[in-house]
Amino acid sequence: MSSSTVDVERRQGGEALRGRAKASGGARAPLEGDALFTPDFKTTPYWLEDAPPVPALPGVLPEAADVVVIGSGYTGLNAALQTARGGRSTVVLEAGAPGEGCSTRNGGQISASVKPSAEALARRHGRERAEAVRAEGRAALDWIGDFLAGEGIDCDFRRSGRFHAAHTPQHYEALARSADAQRREGIASHAVPAGAQGAEIGSAFYFGGVVFPHFASLQPAKYHRGLLARALAEGAEVVPHCAALSIAEDGQGVQRFSVSTTKGTIRARDVVVATNGYTGALTPWLRRRVIPIGSYVIATEDLGAERVASLFPTGRKVSDTRKVVYYFGPSPDGRRVVFGGRVSTGETDPRVSGPRLHAALRAIFPELGTARISHSWFGTVAYSFDELAHRGVHEGIHYAMGYCGSGVSMASYLGMKTGLSVLGRAEGRTAFDGLPFPTRPLYAGRPWFLPAAVAWYRWRDEMAVRRAHRKVG
Repeated sequence: MSSSTVDVERRQGGEALRGRAKASGGARAPLEGDALFTPDFKTTPYWLEDAPPVPALPGVLPEAADVVVIGSGYTGLNAALQTARGGRSTVVLEAGAPGEGCSTRNGGQISASVKPSAEALARRHGRERAEAVRAEGRAALDWIGDFLAGEGIDCDFRRSGRFHAAHTPQHYEALARSADAQRREGIASHAVPAGAQGAEIGSAFYFGGVVFPHFASLQPAKYHRGLLARALAEGAEVVPHCAALSIAEDGQGVQRFSVSTTKGTIRARDVVVATNGYTGALTPWLRRRVIPIGSYVIATEDLGAERVASLFPTGRKVSDTRKVVYYFGPSPDGRRVVFGGRVSTGETDPRVSGPRLHAALRAIFPELGTARISHSWFGTVAYSFDELAHRGVHEGIHYAMGYCGSGVSMASYLGMKTGLSVLGRAEGRTAFDGLPFPTRPLYAGRPWFLPAAVAWYRWRDEMAVRRAHRKVG
């Protein structure tokens, strides 16, 4: 399909949407300053509103365990669930409150999780390994639904699908081609041209896109609380507010590791590091290999089910092709919009990031210029230099991390696989095992290059959007 055809279809498909936006209030001046926030505005995740509270946990650190897991997010708890279920005494250390990292702060979207294409991976690792890695992403997507059902975890899981939207006609053409390639891999998808995108999203901002009908969504905090309950029920101990300070291997007996914490020292046979975006000085080798990036999210006030349904007719989650990505969709109850993106390269006050996200939201949905923000928050994800998740063993310590912003299913899946690996089971093997985990010269865990890189990509995205809209405007 040519760019001119896409332009014509988008122009035709957008007229009704622009008229509707104007009729529903899009022409009114958008809110600014304090007026943007509801009177009961919160800087905590919207997901916590209807999630069960963290149960009371013992604050005493045991002297020893078979397995010590550092980090109580999706990765750590899935690993702990498997080792505890396998008969190993398991202690999970958490620097703060359980799940207060990105496991309760993400957007709740679930995809096939592997960003590089099969061709890109084949150039790096060969065709066979590339296909195996891509297959792990599909396996993670399939596994999480079965896992939640089998464990009885109620977290609003839905195979809602995702609409991946093109911010220029050229990106639509590339998406349509990639959809063909992904279907050959077994990932269901179909292209939606600009003139038909109104069936997927009530916005004239985009130029068509691709639907992935098997992608899913869930309520992140409810999932975390359910996972925590299952791990505790299997006998795992979770010690909150117990930051790990150092890991030493002294080789004395079966419990060869000594983990020093703010609550004392615990000895362990095996150690699992599951810190992802919060990887720090405890593990310098890992810290050099992941890039912490803030992911910022807002939830609007209650807009009513009818209004939200007009913006998301199929109820799907949405992401787009901009390099500095945005992701959004209806809340599980269908009454709010939850909107996220990378609007800052460093830790930012949610009262600062919130208006930035709101500006991006109303660029896509002008009629939401007067919708107030009820919640604004952020979490930290971890990117790797090769855009792949990594799982392995370094100096005897197990790790899984680097989910590159697509971690709900992959973090859970690799956490589960890591737990099985600790138990010595063959089912714990993955196509990620043994892959090189790259870093860069002069990088020690503080991404000094990030502000310039993000500024460049954001400028490039903005210029592309402006050119595309001028052309059809």
